[in-house]
Amino acid sequence: MKKQIVIIGVGEMAGVFARGFLRCGYPVYPILRETDLAAAADALPDPELVLVAVGESDLDLTLSQIPPVWSTRLALLQNELLPPAWQRHGIDEPTVISVWFEKKRGQDVKVLISSPIHGPLAHCLSTALQSLGIPNHTVSSAQEMLFELVCKNLYIVTTNIAGLVVGGTVSELWSQHEQLTRDIADEALAIQQWLTQSELPREPLIDGMLKAFAGDPDHRCMGRSAPARLERAIHQAATANLNVPTLKKVAASIR
Repeated sequence: MKKQIVIIGVGEMAGVFARGFLRCGYPVYPILRETDLAAAADALPDPELVLVAVGESDLDLTLSQIPPVWSTRLALLQNELLPPAWQRHGIDEPTVISVWFEKKRGQDVKVLISSPIHGPLAHCLSTALQSLGIPNHTVSSAQEMLFELVCKNLYIVTTNIAGLVVGGTVSELWSQHEQLTRDIADEALAIQQWLTQSELPREPLIDGMLKAFAGDPDHRCMGRSAPARLERAIHQAATANLNVPTLKKVAASIR
């Protein structure tokens, strides 16, 4: 028997990975919201991997409660994920995936582009996704993974915020509102640079975002989290003392 896989959170995305792990012969143990993590770690002290698949709003609290025995086995997959999210909890080198597929209730997995993975247990995530026919690839360095995480964040923030005012699909967004898209992306990228304290390559990131547009041109721009993403981006910009006139204009237009 292979070692156990622990999955914290039991949403749609967790279900995809659980199915992949099971196909690869791993026993999977779910951790529910009411589960005591310390007690779970006492019962399962040596898992192959601990996948944190909680919602974005629950990530910080969850990472603050990770038992030390699990800290070197973590894998993370949340949207708007950046290294400071795990570093402030003393987690040095988790396995991280930038998920470029979606799973909604009652629907099968929908792939946009290949999902990049980095970290000591990347092979475990990769094999699970391969068993389901979900394209993925590993990247060799933390710097490459930072680029991939920022690219996904840029896609999410830009399309969600633009969608608040123009709606439509990502292909329509670029073909009909390119300047708005670029303006929002520029301000989102400035926030990402402040959050990561890194100089980020603007044009390659824009190209990466457009590659994702092409991967699913009919993808709707505005998800249900769009208002919260806009509010969070404006708050981050204010904290960083960044000028974000386009984001503020969008906020004013939807009040």
